[in-house]
Amino acid sequence: MSYLKFDKSSLTNLEKSLRKEILRTNKSGAYSATTLVDCNTRKYHGLLVVPVPELSDSNHVLLSSLDETVIQHGAEFNLGVHEYENNFYSPNGQKYIREFHLETVSKTIYRVGGVILSKERIFISHENRFVIRYTLLDAHSPTTLRFRPFLAFRSVHELCIENDVLNDSINDVANGISMCLYQGYPALYMQFSKSNQFVSDPHWYNGIKYFKEQERGYDYKEDLYVPGYFECAIKKGEALVFSAGTSSVEPRTLFKLYDDEVAKRTIRSDFFHTLKNAAQQFYLKSGDNYYLLAGYPWFKVRARDEFIALAGATLVIDDRDMFEKIMQTASVTILSFLEGNLIEKNLYELEAPDVLLWAIRAIQYYADFYGIKDTTAKYGDLILSIINFIRKQKHPNLFLHENGLLYTNGNQKAATWMNATENGIPIIQRSGYIVEINALWYNALKFSVQIATEQKDEYNADLLDYQSEVTKQSFVDVFWNGTYLYDFVDGQNANVEVRPNMVMAVALPYSPLDKEQQKSVLDLITRELLTPKGLRTLSPKSSLYRPFYVGSQLQRDRNYHNGPVWPWLAGAFADAYLKIYKRSGFSFIERLLIGFESEMKELCVGTLSELHDGNPPFLGHGAMSFAMSVAEILRIYRIVYIDQIQL
Repeated sequence: MSYLKFDKSSLTNLEKSLRKEILRTNKSGAYSATTLVDCNTRKYHGLLVVPVPELSDSNHVLLSSLDETVIQHGAEFNLGVHEYENNFYSPNGQKYIREFHLETVSKTIYRVGGVILSKERIFISHENRFVIRYTLLDAHSPTTLRFRPFLAFRSVHELCIENDVLNDSINDVANGISMCLYQGYPALYMQFSKSNQFVSDPHWYNGIKYFKEQERGYDYKEDLYVPGYFECAIKKGEALVFSAGTSSVEPRTLFKLYDDEVAKRTIRSDFFHTLKNAAQQFYLKSGDNYYLLAGYPWFKVRARDEFIALAGATLVIDDRDMFEKIMQTASVTILSFLEGNLIEKNLYELEAPDVLLWAIRAIQYYADFYGIKDTTAKYGDLILSIINFIRKQKHPNLFLHENGLLYTNGNQKAATWMNATENGIPIIQRSGYIVEINALWYNALKFSVQIATEQKDEYNADLLDYQSEVTKQSFVDVFWNGTYLYDFVDGQNANVEVRPNMVMAVALPYSPLDKEQQKSVLDLITRELLTPKGLRTLSPKSSLYRPFYVGSQLQRDRNYHNGPVWPWLAGAFADAYLKIYKRSGFSFIERLLIGFESEMKELCVGTLSELHDGNPPFLGHGAMSFAMSVAEILRIYRIVYIDQIQL
């Protein structure tokens, strides 16, 4: 029995199946995404979506979809699905689907009369090439397959409208064709493993609807160009491979290309291995550099997200090499920033006040896995350089005060992960002494003492230890209100809203709070913020509470951090809970994981989304696959089920 399997009843019901998406990536920035029934519901969906840096920083949809038609005795059965206005679907290929499952690759089984056809999809690693293998499992009479490509050639943030500037030239290539609809784009090569006939039959398909864009308040109808169709005969038991790429391929190599790629993949046999597969899809290789994407389908590499997710997406799944490659790329950029040079563009938002502290936290995880000696040898100088940079007041928006706390100006520009804006101004103006920044600062100071001690630099170790003690006392004096921690304090303004950021002061290895204070903070978070999908961003008791991530862009931005649940925060909560309750807390965290495992069959199959509504039924929203969500739940899973750490 497949871990991720859907039967006919759940697939033919479009109200259910169109809400469930699938994603495949090439680990170099390109992806393929659609729904379980291959009906695109977002402008970000597409069979082949690739970076085109010559045009913009966005990804671009080249091949939107590929409609298959089974032909027997002159009768045509179209397996495609497209939505048009007024909930009109044409064709209705979902009625032929018998099952879908996601093990090593995604696989759909269709049945049309006596014809049983399987369709398996995979993205070739580090190549802009998406491959589909079709196998005719059964047929009682001669069968022909027809393939009709729907072309877009546009940014993922835009929509295509019928026009007369399109280049409709078709170039013959081995077992296929190539086309380039607009200047500046790469050519799209569509090829098969066997000979076929391409029939020129150009048409615009107008008014294709993407209801998820409609829900988000955006334009939602698109015109797609279909240049014609491919036809080829296929026999019972025979397989053929289709390739869509930005370069040509030798047709006879397609089966081997497919098999070799399958051999690299993780089988999604359980929750852990499914999340492991999801984590690896965030890897990004660009030239000789390595990064971690923040999420799909619209996020790029964001420094904060990369450092928060790095341990869970690499070390937890025993990929030390990838951690070191990503951190090596990041280290070059960090050192450049510390020296006052321009920031390398592929690692966005490195200058944000909390990011360097999250980088130290990522390295601290490395020390947990591989020891302080190896960590100091590899990253010790980087850590001490960051600490020195902050202590010498060189950061543009981190100011070390005499009380040992870091002050940040967050009124005009978002300073933390709660970064939604309205007219360029932060919706939540977290400014002054910010709770998680100072918790991270105290933790970083204590960790740097370890590093300096390992380097046998006693003077620096003593200095940093003294600095940490000053910070610890001031942290309690400033943030502790007798029951929990203020979210931020700026002069006489102490923000009393119950938000999840204070969990970091309990969860981090070095906490400035005593045990009773830690427990008091944790108990309040458990009562008011904990849900089956993570922590709410604001207590329901607040007058500002807006739990649902719905409506226009402005409405969603206003709600973004004022009630919706973020799964990544469950990682810090689990750390805090196990710190307080030791081994007796394992059963509670196990139950928490159940809420995330149920998501494996929801918004995007086999991965975790960016956020959820703050009230039941806690529907998923935002990015269909989010690195911090996946990484932190992976980290919890390993603590509970694999490491069985001694607390």
